[in-house]
Amino acid sequence: MYAVVQLAGKQFMMKPEERVKVPLLDVEPGSVIKCEDVLVYADGKDVRVGRPNLDGISVTAEVLEHGRDKKIIVFKMKRRKGYRRKKGHRQGYTLLKVKEISG
Repeated sequence: MYAVVQLAGKQFMMKPEERVKVPLLDVEPGSVIKCEDVLVYADGKDVRVGRPNLDGISVTAEVLEHGRDKKIIVFKMKRRKGYRRKKGHRQGYTLLKVKEISG
């Protein structure tokens, strides 16, 4: 069983009891969120695809923690011009544990 949901403008495939990293959400760790923007639902026998969303299906997940990913280095250079710029970036994330997919 799995579902494809839309969270924070991106799509994620979620299975029960799985941990998923999503972009940073404005919720407290330990709270439970319910996502009703389900795009695809499969229960092993058939696959249902929404246009754009499915009605009556939701995904419940627990917020485990907030954190920041590994650093990404952004390096710009123009050869023979003496132009070099180096920047780093760490993207924030929210770790979710999928409790159930009700459908």
